[in-house]
Amino acid sequence: MAEQLTFDLPARPAQGLDDFLVTPSNANAMATIESWENWPNSKLVLVGDEGTGKTHLTHVWAGLTGAQIIPARDLPQTRVEDLAGRSIALEDADQIAGQADAENALFHLHNLVLAEGGALLLTARTAPSRWGLTLPDLRSRMEGTTLARLDPPDDMLLSAVLVKLFHDRQITVPLNLIDYLLPRMERSLAEASRVVSVLDQAALSEGRALTRTLAARVLDNSE
Repeated sequence: MAEQLTFDLPARPAQGLDDFLVTPSNANAMATIESWENWPNSKLVLVGDEGTGKTHLTHVWAGLTGAQIIPARDLPQTRVEDLAGRSIALEDADQIAGQADAENALFHLHNLVLAEGGALLLTARTAPSRWGLTLPDLRSRMEGTTLARLDPPDDMLLSAVLVKLFHDRQITVPLNLIDYLLPRMERSLAEASRVVSVLDQAALSEGRALTRTLAARVLDNSE
């Protein structure tokens, strides 16, 4: 009988500080978020590829500061003047480049929040110099903002995330399954979630335990 791994982890997904798994791939970004009161000019751009944990770390910062989280795409419909002095986390800021209404809204949000003592966190896939902003004043402010980077998840983080995702589904996993999955999957938290979902569905549909043999067959067929 295969040895089983069991972890004392939450039974449901969570995005708080205690649920953020710190490994070398994200330790520097986490330390920067925790020391937010020391950010130059009270602002930061958090950069990382999709699936590196930007959203989770944004929620961690919101929990520390009481900040409001706003998707950048919602800026044109947001009453920016109501946010003066508040701490704001703006997600996917790079996606508004070239949209005049959104760029103008971000420019005013930046000035109102910081002038009244708030703090501003922006997330993006790349550094502001690569966003393609067309409003010169906004571009200069964004390019002058301190950066923190999230690297692609390392093996330590992916292993812990996989075990947690299986545990969230009330599945204990064989010791050899995680080691089998790591070199066969894309290095992202989103891919970890997809793999766990696919394997769970396969095990349920066949009415059998999740094993390395089952995982090998399912993943080979999905390629």
